[in-house]
Amino acid sequence: MTDRLSAEERSRLMSRVRGTDTQPELWLRRCLHAKGFRYRLHAKELPGRPDLVLPRYSAVIFVHGCFWHGHDCHLFRLPSTRVDFWREKIDTNRERDRRNRSKLLDLGWRVLDVWECAMRGKERLDPKELLDQVEDWIKGPEVTLTVRGDRSEARHRRQVDTPRGTV
Repeated sequence: MTDRLSAEERSRLMSRVRGTDTQPELWLRRCLHAKGFRYRLHAKELPGRPDLVLPRYSAVIFVHGCFWHGHDCHLFRLPSTRVDFWREKIDTNRERDRRNRSKLLDLGWRVLDVWECAMRGKERLDPKELLDQVEDWIKGPEVTLTVRGDRSEARHRRQVDTPRGTV
């Protein structure tokens, strides 16, 4: 399949994709702030520059886009063009995520991963439930938590989601 956009148009479009201050991240930040949580953003001195750092709770939160981090959900689909390039890029992102998570745990940080599919898409959960589970994790003893939108997953992970119109 050929690209409908010219190389210049595709470059301009891709240059607008941001790694920080994404809609899911901004939504979660606003909600946590409204609940009274205070945090630092994108701490450069920590591995992976977590999206939110809550020093009081020794906790960091990553808000991952399902495409860029190759999540195994209904929102991820490998592009049909330049397959080798995209496979290598996404595999590299996944490996970097694993390394950063391991380093943060070794440094004594608790790590929460919130996936985009938890906040939008056909398998999302209620936003109040998402926030309640995130708040429980922040205040609780669990070291790690992965929040995703897949309702059918029966593994040990807890699942959370947000509303359609916010992302």
